Amino acid sequence: MTLALTGWMLYAMFVVLGLMGLSFLYNLYTALKAGSFSSDLFLSYLKDLLFYVFPLFMLSNMMALDPTGFLLLIGYYLGALGVALKYLGSFKK
Repeated sequence: MTLALTGWMLYAMFVVLGLMGLSFLYNLYTALKAGSFSSDLFLSYLKDLLFYVFPLFMLSNMMALDPTGFLLLIGYYLGALGVALKYLGSFKK
């Protein structure tokens, strides 16, 4: 199977990765400004890629196994929405 993000799935992934990137840049800026730069900053985003983005890619690859055609799609969009809300909530802090 190949990775096939089509239509709104691609835009949802752009939103997730865009918010992750903005959050990373903001946290990098604040860490450098405060003088408390450490490798934990990079490790937390690698962990987020593994725990949040990789399952979304797995769901998109399993679309061919879904006989209804919409159950995994709903799961994908709910997962992307949850990750986006997590990063938007971190900006609010």
